[in-house]
Order: sequence, then structure tokens, then C-alpha cells
Amino acid sequence: MADQRATPDEVRIRTSPREPVTDPTLGIEVPRPPAAAPARHRLVTLGDSLTQGFMSAAVHRTDVSWPAIAAYELGLTAEQFTFPTYEWPTGPGGLPLDLERLARAFEKRFGAHLDFWEIVTAGLWLRSYLDRIEDYWERGDGSRTPPGGAPFHNTAVYGWDLLDPQLLTAPMVASRLAGPTRDDVLSQLVEHHQDRAAWPVLQRARRGNRGRTVLDAVTDMSRPAQGVETLVVVLGANNALGSVVTLEPAWTPEGYDDLPPEERLTARVGCNLWRPSAFAADWSLLEEKLRGVAAQHVIIATVPSVTIAPIARGTFTKVRPESRYFPYYTRPWVTDEDFDPRRDPHLTADEARAIDSAIDSYNETMIGSVAAARTDGLDWYVFDMGLLLDRLATRRYIDSPWARPAWWTPYELPPALRALDPVPNTRFFRAGPEGRTDGGLFSLDGVHPTTSAYGILAQEVIKVMELAGVEFADRQGQPRTGPVRVDFERLLRADTLLSDPPAAVSNTLSLLGWLDDRLDLVTRFLPFVHSPL
Repeated sequence: MADQRATPDEVRIRTSPREPVTDPTLGIEVPRPPAAAPARHRLVTLGDSLTQGFMSAAVHRTDVSWPAIAAYELGLTAEQFTFPTYEWPTGPGGLPLDLERLARAFEKRFGAHLDFWEIVTAGLWLRSYLDRIEDYWERGDGSRTPPGGAPFHNTAVYGWDLLDPQLLTAPMVASRLAGPTRDDVLSQLVEHHQDRAAWPVLQRARRGNRGRTVLDAVTDMSRPAQGVETLVVVLGANNALGSVVTLEPAWTPEGYDDLPPEERLTARVGCNLWRPSAFAADWSLLEEKLRGVAAQHVIIATVPSVTIAPIARGTFTKVRPESRYFPYYTRPWVTDEDFDPRRDPHLTADEARAIDSAIDSYNETMIGSVAAARTDGLDWYVFDMGLLLDRLATRRYIDSPWARPAWWTPYELPPALRALDPVPNTRFFRAGPEGRTDGGLFSLDGVHPTTSAYGILAQEVIKVMELAGVEFADRQGQPRTGPVRVDFERLLRADTLLSDPPAAVSNTLSLLGWLDDRLDLVTRFLPFVHSPL
């Protein structure tokens, strides 16, 4: 049996990072068509957790996802840009588990630190906390069939890779949720939680009794009677992210790209890292369907280097001063002094390089499709999200001048974020009784952005939209002139992690380490390995 962790021969290992795209048009001019009737749907998004607004291991603040932020700056109302709402802030605790609310509840009950004699009590309290969440989603209000209606404008669902928006429908998801659930006191993870997150989106994609994929729904939204002005596609991260979350790369099997699409859903089970040929095959299917969406503008985002995410902390010092990589990557709460590669889960430097090399191949595939579309006269653009994260990468580049490629420049944070002390960075979030002490761009799961960082994503997408000629309006409907700037003061008021961090997330990361020990927090609550259908 082949070793899924071994890097396939087809992966071309890169000694230097991919050259970034600084011109979203790729230097290929596309004639502007005559002025058309205003599109009914000004912004539609297709994506995964980064677009849905997932944060701190849960989807709950979809109102501050980057698409919602961009829609706000466009001047759109709640009726003009729609998205699913999963629960109110007073809900049971997120889907599957909002770590920020958990940290605040923990702090209220036990204070900023957990004393030794409170461990048993804390374990019982945690079980009760998780049981309320599980009951809500499996047997309570959260288990009810979502209402129908017009398709959402934000069609993203966490955990989705390139295949899901093309193949999944509401009946498929509902059938998986129809079976009995277990109220297991030893395993209180919400069962099928990714399906529960997808259900409202797919339910709104239906047409009558017929299930449709979200891509089918988006295609219909672009028909002449309605029209889509800008479609933004942010997919592909989940074709690699699970390798970093689990610290156990599992490549797709050889021959995956020769399978029919429906059979790939089964072949991907247990995989978290796509061979370049497998990614290219799935992307080719998606590209063909995207060409059938009659949007005025299409923006394709590249996949960032997932090895930058602080959920996998580089140990010790770089393998060489000029290298991007550390010798090992492990959990952020495992210190260098305690780390033992014989015992602790980890990636090696070579595995991290292989993951990034595969992602470079993914991005070349996507960028090539944008070039082909523009050559054919379609108004497609590249948003190099990979470049954005590279320019923000604290440990990889900002703290390592010798590792910076010739093209690298630091990203200038907006003034509202630069004024914070400390200035937010891409290290793992840390806070104590005196407030935040490190991090700030990644939320408590070490994978997904904070609200303010979602604002940075929105700002960069807005720049591409402006280049495409999209007109923005203020809240009174008046045209905005000059470069559109995201209101980061507004976002900071909503960003409770930055404005009012929970003290229970201590500088030693003791709470999150304790949760991981009790719950297998990372691999169970950030599951990016596909389960059987």
C-alpha cells in the first residue's frame, strides 16, 4: 500500500517561492463592452471558510466576513447582499465551536488561569458546555430544515474544496443528516457539522423540489433577466490546508485525475493534500462551469501558503538564515524546550516545502485559466491572495530579512491597525490580564482571520473591483470618488478579539493546550480531511 504521506514524484520541489502577480489583468487587455443594464446582483461570492467568515473554529459572524465588508463599502443593503445567519451572539456557542465564546465563559467561571485542583471541575464544566452546543445543532432549533428562498449572494461553506460547489446539493446533504444522532458524553463534537453549515446555503440554491449546486444557482443568477456584476471565487485552500491542520499530509491517490467527478468524492476521503494533477483536474471542471456564468467581472483568488498559518509553529531557528522554513512545525502551545519529534505531531521542513511547492502549482493552474479567459475576451482578474499573506508573514519574512525574495515588500497595515499596541501580526494570538500580547491577524484557531484581517482581505478585493470599473457608493447611495478605503474603525469596534481579548488565552497558551489535550481540538474541530459520503 502506498504511503500517503510520501511526496509524489510529480510534485516539483521549488527552491524559491512563486513570482507574485502584481497586475490582476496579467497584462492582457479586454475591451470594455458597451454600458449594460445594471446587474441585479452586484456582488456574488463562491468559496470556503475564508469567504464564509469562519473564525475561531466556528461560523457565526457571517455579517463581518470579507464579502459582507466589501458589500458594505459598495453601499449595498441587507436585501442587496444576503448571507446565512447561523445563530445570534447569545446562541449556544457556534458551529462547531466558537473558541472565543468558550474562552470568555471559561474565564468567567475559572479566571484567567486554571489551577491544578480545578482540572476535574473544569473537565465536567467543559462537557456540559459542549453538550448544550451538540443538543442545539443535533436535536434542537439548529437541526430544523432551513427555509427556502432566493439564493444567497455569499454561497461559501467552510471545508469546501474545488468539487463541493460543483457537485453537492441540498438533498445529498439532507440525506446525510437524516439518520439518528448520538448524544455521546465522551465525544461531543457536533456530528456532520460541515453538512449543517452547508444545508442553509444549498437549501436556498434549490429550485422547487429540485436540488441544485450553488454553482448552478450562481449561473442562473447571471442570466440576462437578473445579472451578476462581480463574481469572486476563493477556492482551493482546502485542497492543502488539512495537511497543516493535522500535521499529517495525506496526498490524493495516483490516478485521481482519471476518475469521473462523482467518483472523486469517494477517492478524496482521508486526503488533505492534492497532487498538482488532481488539483488541475478538479480546477478544469470548475473553470468550464465558471465560463458559463455570465458575470460582468470574475475575480479568481490564488491559494496562500498554508504553512504560514500559526496553527503549525516553526520550531527552533530556520534551517538556514536564508530559508523560509524551520526544521519542524508543531502545535503552537508546544514549546521548543518541550518539543520531541518522536512524540509530538509535526511536519518537517521538507514536507512544508513540498506543500508550498504543490500550492505554487495550483496557483499556476488558476493563473493560466485567467490568462486564457482574458485572451478569449472574458473580463477575469487575478487576486493574488498568496502574495498578500506572504507580505504579512511575520516569522517567514518580516523577522527574517535574509529569507526575503527580491520581489518581497512588507504590507502596510491601515492606520487604525498600525495604531494598536502591539501592532497585529501573523503569530498565534496571545493575550493575558493586560490585554493582547502577540498576534492579532489570525483568530484563536490559528487558521482563520480576525474581523480586522477580514477587512484587509476585503480591501484588496475592492482594489481589483475598482480596477474592473465597479462603482462604489456611500451609505446614502451617493457615488464614492477616489480609492475606496475600508472603514477599519468600524471593524475594530466589531473585532472583540482585538478590542477586548479574553484573558483566559494566556501567554503560555495553557487554555488552548488543555483543550487540545481534552478534545483533540485541532483535528476534530478544524476537520479538513474528507469523511465518507
